[in-house]
Amino acid sequence: MGTHDRTRAAARDLETRLGPGRVSTSGPAYDQTIRIWNGAVTHRPAVIVHCATPSDVQAAVDAARTHGLPLSVRAGGHDWAGRSLRHDGLVVDLAAMTSVAVDPDASVATVSGGATVAHVIAAAAPHGLFAVTGTVGHVGMAGLTLGGGYGPLGGRFGLALDNLLAAEVVLADGRLVIADETRESELFWALRGGGGNFGVVTSMRLRLHEIPGLLAGLIVYPWSQAGSVLRGFADLIASAPDELTVQTGVLSGPDGSPTLFLSPAWSGPPSEGAKHIDELTRLGTPLLSQVAPMSYAEMLGLFDAHIAVGRHYSIRTRSLPAYTPEAIDAMVFAGDARTSPLSGIAVHHFHGAAAAVPPGDTAFGERRDHFAAEIVAAWEPDGDGGAHRAWAGAVSSALEPCALPGGYPNLLGPDDRDQAEVAYGGNAGRLRAAKRRYDPDAVFSAIPLPHTD
Repeated sequence: MGTHDRTRAAARDLETRLGPGRVSTSGPAYDQTIRIWNGAVTHRPAVIVHCATPSDVQAAVDAARTHGLPLSVRAGGHDWAGRSLRHDGLVVDLAAMTSVAVDPDASVATVSGGATVAHVIAAAAPHGLFAVTGTVGHVGMAGLTLGGGYGPLGGRFGLALDNLLAAEVVLADGRLVIADETRESELFWALRGGGGNFGVVTSMRLRLHEIPGLLAGLIVYPWSQAGSVLRGFADLIASAPDELTVQTGVLSGPDGSPTLFLSPAWSGPPSEGAKHIDELTRLGTPLLSQVAPMSYAEMLGLFDAHIAVGRHYSIRTRSLPAYTPEAIDAMVFAGDARTSPLSGIAVHHFHGAAAAVPPGDTAFGERRDHFAAEIVAAWEPDGDGGAHRAWAGAVSSALEPCALPGGYPNLLGPDDRDQAEVAYGGNAGRLRAAKRRYDPDAVFSAIPLPHTD
């Protein structure tokens, strides 16, 4: 039976089980689902199942296996490599599963599998609570959490995955299980860093936090000062308190030329934050310094203009133990050599509470203090991406000699096999065993794992 026949059979079976309007092979609902963040992805799934409940997800997983269709899961649709859309496959679409229920007394949110970071922050804010997230609001919360989750609260509260308390998961055999410290504990371990490679997470319980306020914003320096500012920053940030997490990187100024940015987030006592921000603004002569008390949602909006949906993107990543002179030289090269004013680099700061977790406690493999560089080549859809992809590759190569082994798995692409093999450090063998136990037929394929054969 060919793909077309298998698709028709799967669609018929699913329509019978789920009812009309829940399965699409073309049309407006189909087109909406395949519109993801990276417009360069042109995958065309064979069938999309628009799920509203865990039982819908179970039906979709069963249909994919029964009819021999490759399966993928679409939540936020922000994976740059487009792995949420399997070409000629069956897509489990969680876009309708966005509910977030907050228990303010327990400081816990129950988050459905399709909810974005923005959904979670909006639900927690009325209770004076915050979730540990990444830096972008429209990223899917589940995908971010399962692969890691660097963000502005990382120094104080760890990665997003460090705040995962439990997950409801549909496994490859169709079972719906709860994974936490006492139930399916090995699956719970693997989910925290191994990504969506073990099942479909239909909901999660996340720890929330109360903080006195956020002092956040942007400090932008002219590119001519990039080297000297980064050298000063390297000395300053080495002794940063847990309450201060600073994203750094390269963005375009109004005229399209590169600038160096620092984006601090202070989550400690408000009276102490100004001192640390002043130190950052004295590293050079800023073009712009706008750091002020703001809501979490406002902080997440700082970079919205630079991550527009539908542009074409290609990403590489390296993790740096420090801003060494060699790493700073590579960053300056990156800005000088950019081929598109839309391209940039975001360097995520990993320290404090995130680094205090023992490496074996979760599948996430790198617990040393470091900086995770997200090298983002971006261009408009009518452009030729070859030169821009080459720029990202050249920057990755320039950083490699001063980088840690591996890299951030959530950003590794399908061609980054050598980095993926060592990205999980000493956890690789245990992660491979978990994959064989929970998904022996490799039904799920998300972020790269170490070789499992």
